[in-house]
Amino acid sequence: MTSEFRSGFVCLIGRPNTGKSTLTNALVGAKIAITSSRPQTTRHTIRGILHREDGQVILVDTPGLHRPRTLLGQRLNDLVRDTYSEVDAVGVCIPADEKIGPGDKWILEQLKLVAPKTPVFGVVTKIDKVSKDAVAHQLMALSKVLGPEAEVIPVSAVSGDNVDRLAGLMRSLMPEGPALYPDGELTDEPETVLMAELIREAALEGVRDELPHSLAVVIEELKESKNSYGVPVLTIFANLYVERPSQKSIVIGRGGARLRQVGIEARHQLERIFGTKVFLDMHVKVAKDWQRDPKQLGKLGF
Repeated sequence: MTSEFRSGFVCLIGRPNTGKSTLTNALVGAKIAITSSRPQTTRHTIRGILHREDGQVILVDTPGLHRPRTLLGQRLNDLVRDTYSEVDAVGVCIPADEKIGPGDKWILEQLKLVAPKTPVFGVVTKIDKVSKDAVAHQLMALSKVLGPEAEVIPVSAVSGDNVDRLAGLMRSLMPEGPALYPDGELTDEPETVLMAELIREAALEGVRDELPHSLAVVIEELKESKNSYGVPVLTIFANLYVERPSQKSIVIGRGGARLRQVGIEARHQLERIFGTKVFLDMHVKVAKDWQRDPKQLGKLGF
């Protein structure tokens, strides 16, 4: 006798840069969330859909919860809290190579306030970076913080260790019910949002620490055509917004070299995901202090 089909929503939470987006991509088996070495790169609750024979798990990859310093930061936090109360289970992500600190405990306090009855499980991420002893120590530390009811699993999204086991645990926490999305669908994120996120990821690589929070990408227009060989080409018109002229110079680079590199990297990812030739038409614009301006936040999609 086969087990009942289960389906539902799981939210992966944690401080910024704890490996949530990389883990989402590993679980879904495709790149649907941007990843970067810079904290706070995720701006939207991207849903990745994990298909199994015995269930379907919709992963909600939220921005990292943090103590906000700007209106944008506050809105991102509100987005996370709203998600907490709507999902069937919450996974708390803690990297194996960092001690559990006040920031992690603050996040757990917020979780208990907003969704006290939601089932919680622990995920120790990035286990490929440390020794087995260090992993065991972190598992015990996280288990102590979450309590005896919560299962804790060590995972490496890079090597794939325990990714299937984690998927099985998440499925077991879902309510019985039919599939919520068609087989083969990987995300319900609008295409333009995914395009903007991939361009932003490319723009964030190898730049100074100040830029991630100040960079927003808006897709202004999509145009389909064919090149001289009759091959379909998707032209993406994108505006990259920063807060100061000095940041504009960083993104463009000397003689436009940096922006050209961003275009090459983003185009490669976009062509791989959308399966068509892509031409990127990008412009960098200054929207002064947009993170603190409600009107500009709305215009940029927040």
